[in-house]
Amino acid sequence: MTFLAMLLVALVFLVMLPVLLLKLVLGLILLPFRILGFVLRLVFGLLFGVVGLVFSGAGLVFALLVAVALAVMIPLLPVVLIAVGIWLLVRSTTPRPPLRLSA
Repeated sequence: MTFLAMLLVALVFLVMLPVLLLKLVLGLILLPFRILGFVLRLVFGLLFGVVGLVFSGAGLVFALLVAVALAVMIPLLPVVLIAVGIWLLVRSTTPRPPLRLSA
């Protein structure tokens, strides 16, 4: 019985040893590509992170400017509406010269 167990263990080692060697060889062959992938992921991650921070900062500044503009314009809205009404009244009462079509 012990002999069968040792034979089974030896058979497992004989099957696993080539698989492990193949995995090691393929890992060493593909190592430069893994390193290149890591470097590219790091570079592009940092680049797009910085660009994202810049654009989010610009978006926040733009949103703040819009909020300030609205805060200033809303109280002035009645004055603007009265001015537009007066301008429409004056424009409607002044006569316009007739349109001449030269043929």
